[in-house]
Amino acid sequence: MKESTTYEIYYDEEGDFLELYFGEPSECNTKEIEDGIFVRKDKKTNEIKSIEFLAFRKRGAHILARILSQMNLNFPLKINF
Repeated sequence: MKESTTYEIYYDEEGDFLELYFGEPSECNTKEIEDGIFVRKDKKTNEIKSIEFLAFRKRGAHILARILSQMNLNFPLKINF
């Protein structure tokens, strides 16, 4: 699995929106890979720069593990709620 050295996490509790950032920011293209789940990839390298989840808490934390696995990403965090 690919592992980034820089991570950022943003969660808006009121809006139930989670975004995970990988590496340094860059100019990206965004694609909705499932209803309410977006992946941003660097325009030049096609490297994944962020994954965004609408209605994250409603979907359950397991969605994070599944999407990270599909994207072949290793993220050193477990979320329980």
